[in-house]
Amino acid sequence: MTILNQNEELSLGANYEEVAAKFRPIFKRIAEGVVQRETDRVLPHEQIKWLNDAGFGALRVPKKYCGAGFTQQQLFQILIELATADSNIVQALRGHFAFVEDRLVAHKDQSQAFWFKRFVNGEIAGNAWTEVGNVEIGDVITRVKQNQQGEYEVSGEKFYSTGTIFADWIDLFAYDETTDQHVIAAVSTKANGIKVHDDWDGFGQKTTGSGTLKINQVSIERDHIYPFDQRFKYQTAFYQVVHLATLTGIAFSAVETFSEEVRKRTRIFSHGNADLVRDDAQILQVIGKASSQAFASQAITLKTAAALDDAYLSHFNASSEKDHEINQIAELESAQGQVVISDLVLDLTTKLFNSLGASASASSKQLDRFWRNARVVSSHNPIIYKEKVVGAFVVNQTELPFVWQIGNSPLAKHLKAQVA
Repeated sequence: MTILNQNEELSLGANYEEVAAKFRPIFKRIAEGVVQRETDRVLPHEQIKWLNDAGFGALRVPKKYCGAGFTQQQLFQILIELATADSNIVQALRGHFAFVEDRLVAHKDQSQAFWFKRFVNGEIAGNAWTEVGNVEIGDVITRVKQNQQGEYEVSGEKFYSTGTIFADWIDLFAYDETTDQHVIAAVSTKANGIKVHDDWDGFGQKTTGSGTLKINQVSIERDHIYPFDQRFKYQTAFYQVVHLATLTGIAFSAVETFSEEVRKRTRIFSHGNADLVRDDAQILQVIGKASSQAFASQAITLKTAAALDDAYLSHFNASSEKDHEINQIAELESAQGQVVISDLVLDLTTKLFNSLGASASASSKQLDRFWRNARVVSSHNPIIYKEKVVGAFVVNQTELPFVWQIGNSPLAKHLKAQVA
C-alpha cells in the first residue's frame, strides 16, 4: 500500500477546542472522584470506560477512518488536561497511545483499517514489556511458539503491565522462537490463559493497573505478531513525552488545588504579612513560582511533542538519512524535557506546602499525592542516564539510544554465590 502525499490517510490535525469540548465534561467528572480513588486505591475502570465510549482512544486515528485526526502536539495537550483531572489515567493509557502510534506508522506500507476500526469502537491496548526477577539483561522469557497443531501460542510473565487490566488488547514484547527475533504480539485480553493481577504496590500512581500479567499458552494469530525492528522509530521519545504530559498535569492540578486551599484558609500566623493568607505576599510568591513552573513544563512538553510530529511526518516523506536525523532530534528533546520537567514538578509539589500550615498534611486532603505521583513518574527511565546521553550527544555527537532494556546483571549470579 502506498499512501505518500495522500493527506487523508494521515493525522494532520483537527479543531482542538471543538474536540476538547467533547471531553472536558468527562474530565470534570473524573476529577470529582480522584481524591476518593486515591484514598481507597480504587481502579478507574468506570472512568476509563467513559473515555472509551466517547472515542478518546481514537484521537490520533485519521479522520478518514472516523478518528479525530489529532497531531501529537494536540494529543499531548489533551493528555495534559486529562492528567490535571487524574494523572493515573494518563499513565494507564500510555501503552494504548503508543500502540496506536505504531499502527499509524505501519499504515505507510499496509492498511491498518482493522485496528483503526477497533480504536474508533472504543477498544484500547495495555502495555506489557518488562520482566522482573532472575531475567538477565537482554533476555526475554516471554516466548512465541508453535504447538503440535501448528498454531501460534505465547507464554510468559510481565510486571509493569500498565493499563492492561483495563484493556481489550495487550501490546506484548516477546521473543518469537519460530522466526528467531524479538516481536510485539497483539494479544486479546479475552483469550483463554490470561491472568492480570492488581499487585502494583508503588507509593504513587497507585491506580494505573501496573501489576503482574501471566500468559499461559495463549493462542495468537500470525498476523498479530509484528517484528520489533519495524516498531516506530520514535517510540522511546513518545513514551517519555507521555510522562512529561502526566507530570505537567500533576503540576497544574497541584497549583489549582493549593491555590483553592489558600483562598479559603482563615487561620494565619502572628508573624505573617496579611490579615488573610490569600493576601500574604510571601504566600502569593510560592503560588506564583509554582504556577510559572507548571507553565514552563507545559511549554516544554508541547515543544517535544512538535518534534514527534516531525518524526511521524518524516516517516512518510523524508529520505532515510533525513528521517534518522529527525528521529534523533525527537529523542534528544524528549530526554532534555525529562531532565528539566522532572525537577520542576518535584520542586513545586514539595514547596507548595510552604503556602499552608501543618494541616495540609492531613491524610483526608491527600495533598501529598502530587509529590508521590510525580516522584514515581520521574523514576521511569532514570534521569541520570538521560543527562549522560544528552551530554554525550552535545559534546561528542554520540547518537542517543532509541531502545534500551533493564534486567539482571550478568554478574548477579557471581555476587549471590559470594554472599552465600
